[in-house]
Amino acid sequence: MGKSMDPKQFIQHKNYHGRFYDAGVLHGMKSVSKGVSLSGRRRAFVFRHLRLIAFLFGLMGAFFMLDSLMFSLIHRLHFQNCQSEEETTEFQVENYGSIYNKEPEIIMYDKLLQMAADALEQNTSQIDRSSLWEEPLQQKSIWKPCADKQKLYQGHTAKKTGFIMMSANGGLNQQRVAVCNSVAVAALLNATLVIPKFLYSSVWKDSSQFGDIYQEEYFMNILKDDVNIVKELPSHLQALDIEAVGSLITDKDIMKEATPDHFIQNIIPLLLRNGVVHFLGFGNRLAFDPLPSNIQRLRCKCNFHALQFVPRIQELGSLLVRRIRRYDARQSLLDKQLLGEYLPSVPLKGYNGSNGPPNYLALHLRFEMDMVAYSLCGFGGGEREQNELQAYREIHFPTLVMRMKNKSVSPADLRKDGRCPLTPEEAALVLAALGFNHGTYIYLAGSDIYGGVSRMLPFSKLYPNLVTKEDLLSQSELEPFRNFSSQMAALDFIACATADVFAITDSGSQLSSLVSGYRVYYGEGRAPTLRPNKKRLASIMSENSTIEWFEFEERVRKMIEEAQRVRPRGRGRSIYKQPRSPECMCKT
Repeated sequence: MGKSMDPKQFIQHKNYHGRFYDAGVLHGMKSVSKGVSLSGRRRAFVFRHLRLIAFLFGLMGAFFMLDSLMFSLIHRLHFQNCQSEEETTEFQVENYGSIYNKEPEIIMYDKLLQMAADALEQNTSQIDRSSLWEEPLQQKSIWKPCADKQKLYQGHTAKKTGFIMMSANGGLNQQRVAVCNSVAVAALLNATLVIPKFLYSSVWKDSSQFGDIYQEEYFMNILKDDVNIVKELPSHLQALDIEAVGSLITDKDIMKEATPDHFIQNIIPLLLRNGVVHFLGFGNRLAFDPLPSNIQRLRCKCNFHALQFVPRIQELGSLLVRRIRRYDARQSLLDKQLLGEYLPSVPLKGYNGSNGPPNYLALHLRFEMDMVAYSLCGFGGGEREQNELQAYREIHFPTLVMRMKNKSVSPADLRKDGRCPLTPEEAALVLAALGFNHGTYIYLAGSDIYGGVSRMLPFSKLYPNLVTKEDLLSQSELEPFRNFSSQMAALDFIACATADVFAITDSGSQLSSLVSGYRVYYGEGRAPTLRPNKKRLASIMSENSTIEWFEFEERVRKMIEEAQRVRPRGRGRSIYKQPRSPECMCKT
C-alpha cells in the first residue's frame, strides 16, 4: 500500500470503489486497520447501489409521466367518439349535442336555401311587410275574454262529497292542463280540491311544486266562488293509506278523454266511501265534449285567469321581454296578465325611442332529441344520425322499438304524411317565403335543438338576429332557475305569448297550443300565430329541385293564411288552444 499505483491499477481501483482518488493522496496514505478498510468498502458499495436504485426510480417516474401525458392527450382527442367502456350508453346518447356541434351544417334543401338567401339579400319579396305583424282584418275585435264574468257553478255551497288530490306529471304545460282539468272535475263532483302536486320526472328533472310556479293565494281567491280549494287534507285523512283503500287512481285506471258520466259513476262512490281520491298523472283524462257549459267555462277561468306566475318568474320574465323589445312594454292585455305588477315602465338606458319599438317574432322550434327520435323520420344526417337516434330510442322508447320490429316504417312516407318535425332549415324557409327580412329579430324558445349549432347554421345564416333567454339574461340572473326546467319554460311562455308574432312548427306541442290559445284570448286581434301545415309543406318541399322562388312564396303564404282563418272551436277540440267558444269568450 506504501507504493504508488500505476495508471492501470488506478483505473481498476476507481472502477472497484466507484469513486476517484487523487494520486498524490493515495501515495501519501498510511495503512489503515482491516476493520476500517472493510467498513469503507461497505459504505462505497451501498452508496453505489443507492445511486443505481435512485436512477431506476427516476427513469420509471419519467416513463409513467410520459405515459400519463400521452394517455390524457389521446383521451381528449377521442373522447367524443371513443368514450370509455365504463360509461353507459345513456351517457353517450345524452351527449349527442357536443358531437354534432363539431360537424358541418346539414342541408336538405340546398336549392331552396340558396334562393331564399338571394331573395332576402335583394329584398325581392312582393309581400306587404306591414301585414306580417297583424292578424287577418276580419279576426280583430270579434271575440272578447269573458270566462271570469259570472259565478260558474251553482252547486258550490252544497255538501261536499269528499276531497280530490291530484299529482300531475310532465312538464310545465302538461301540468297546467292537468291543474285546470282537476278544478273542473272537483266542481263536477262537488268535491273539495287540494292544491295540486307535481310529480318529479327523470326526464324533466324538476322538483318544482305548484307554489314555486303559480301564486297559490291568487289561484284560490279567483276560484273561490266556483270550487272549494284547500292547501292540504284535513288531519283525519292525512294518515289514511289511500292506495290500500282503493282511492289511488292512475292513468291506467281511467280512460283518455273520459266523459263526465265516467267520473260520476266511478269516482263519486270512492269519495263517499273513503272521503278522498288521489289522481296520479291525470294527463288528458277529461274530455272536452260533451261537458256542461258551466264546467267548460270553469276550465277557461282556471287557465286564463287563475294561474298567475309567482313574482320571481314575473320579474325575470319582465326583464327578458324588456331586453327583447329594447324599450318600455306596450301595456297590452297580454303583458298585464302575464307580468302583473312587473310591467316595465322605464326605457332601457341608451335606447333611442324615436326609431320606434322593434317588432320581434318568437319561434317555438320543436326539434329536440326526444321529438326527433320518436318521429322515426330521417333528417339528412346519414348513418351517424340513424345510429344516434336508434340508440336513444332503445333507452327511452323501448315500446316503440318493439313495434318497429313488427312493422316496416318508411321515413319517406312519414314525411309525405306530414308526421316529421320541421327542421330549423325548413322553419327558416317558411319565414323567408312569408317575407320576413334578413334583419328580423327572432326569439327562440327552448333552444335545446338536436344537432346544436351545426343544425342551426342554415337558419342563422338567413336570420342572424336570433336570441334565446340564455343570450339575454346573465348567468347570475338565470342561476336560481337553472335546475328547474318548468320555471325556465315559464320564461319561454312569457316571451312567446307577448311576441308580436308567434311561429310554431308543431301544433301538437303543449307549449305551442297553450301560448297560441293565450294569444287568442288576450291578444285583442293583434297577436298573430303562424301554423304551417306539415303535410302540405312536405309536398311543397318535395319539389325543391324544380320549384321557383315566387311559386314557393305563393304556396307557403296560402298555406299559412288558411290556418289563420277565424273559426269557433270545433267539437272535441282543446278549449285551451281554441278558446273561441261561448263557454270561454264572448262574441261581439
